[in-house]
Amino acid sequence: MQTKIDSCEYQKLLKEYEAYKKSGLSLDMSRGKPSKAQLDLSNGLFDELTSSSCFVGTFDYRNYGALDGIPEAKKLFAELAEVGENEISVLGNSSLNIMYDTLQRAMQFGVLGQEPFNKQGKLKWLCPVPGYDRHFAITELFGFEMINIPMTAEGPDMDLVEEYVKDPTVKGIWCVPKYSNPEGIVYSDEVVRRFAALAPAAKDFRIYWDNAYMIHYVSEEVTLLNLWDEAKARHNEDIVYAFGSTSKITFAGGGVAFMIASEKNLKSLNSLMSLQTIGPNKLNQLAHVRFFKGKEGLMAQMAKHAALMQPKFEAVLTTLSENLTGFARWIEPKGGYFVSVNLENGTAKRTVQLAKEMGVIFTAAGATYPYHHDPDDSNVRIAPSLPEPDELKTAMKVFCVAAKIAYYEKHLNA
Repeated sequence: MQTKIDSCEYQKLLKEYEAYKKSGLSLDMSRGKPSKAQLDLSNGLFDELTSSSCFVGTFDYRNYGALDGIPEAKKLFAELAEVGENEISVLGNSSLNIMYDTLQRAMQFGVLGQEPFNKQGKLKWLCPVPGYDRHFAITELFGFEMINIPMTAEGPDMDLVEEYVKDPTVKGIWCVPKYSNPEGIVYSDEVVRRFAALAPAAKDFRIYWDNAYMIHYVSEEVTLLNLWDEAKARHNEDIVYAFGSTSKITFAGGGVAFMIASEKNLKSLNSLMSLQTIGPNKLNQLAHVRFFKGKEGLMAQMAKHAALMQPKFEAVLTTLSENLTGFARWIEPKGGYFVSVNLENGTAKRTVQLAKEMGVIFTAAGATYPYHHDPDDSNVRIAPSLPEPDELKTAMKVFCVAAKIAYYEKHLNA
């Protein structure tokens, strides 16, 4: 990625930088939050339960019970995920919370009779990169040595994954298999089959399959091969923990999350969870079931989200194409919540800093890598969802000015 140095353009960019600094911008593009318009799509949830509603299903859902979710919610989300109702637990509002708790239980109590992680010494975790910063934060907190697994256009480098799992100290891998965070990659059929066929040395190794964007298409719905079916066909389903939620379908702070695992895994996890809680928010689960009225209603909701998201993604990609062609590389995702941009090596941190000085906050450079260390200092995650369209266009212009200044600084000072 080498572009001819144009000193006149560089001076012009510096003038734009000063103008933006004086303009008083204050925009935050740091996280993939739903916009107000997206949240408004689900306001009907509040109408589903009133003082005159019937709260009774298999029992009165205002009371204790249903540790792993009400049957109606299990049926809805099992149909969505194409798994059996006995293979899913529907819990609180956050899949990240479920992932954290699941790993915490492995740390303290072990996995299916194996020794607890915190008694096994120094352990390792596989991390496809660039990836989701909150995943990495969890395994960093628990003291795992995190190993970078480069992402390809098909998904994680499976040759490396298959080699690393021969090490019994490798206990898991993070995966966002559909419209991945941040690149928007959908794992190929071959990659899914190779995950399903993994034979790790550690009996307590688990694939943490965070299918956060399973129906979050923007321009095109792409099919992801069902890992669960593939693993079951190989009698290897115990290796899979899968997760999902409605956090970006209904309300980010008041959705419904679920976990998919083998009956053996769920029985073990539920026995521990039964000491932690008497049950999840069953009324919220009931409201979601009545609001969607089945899988078709849920998919209709996603079409409304796509209609709001598509113009924003187009604005980002158009601005990048018009301003950074030759200066950066990016993938055009068909879904998810992010656009991943690879800048000139050694310029990502400087780009984010310059943008902040102009009044626009982007995700910190390095956040998409374990320990916040991008070895090339090149990747920046763009989150288009929250800003209003005019704000988004301004933010992207600022980003492009910052990226080009950082590029010129590097080469002019070389």
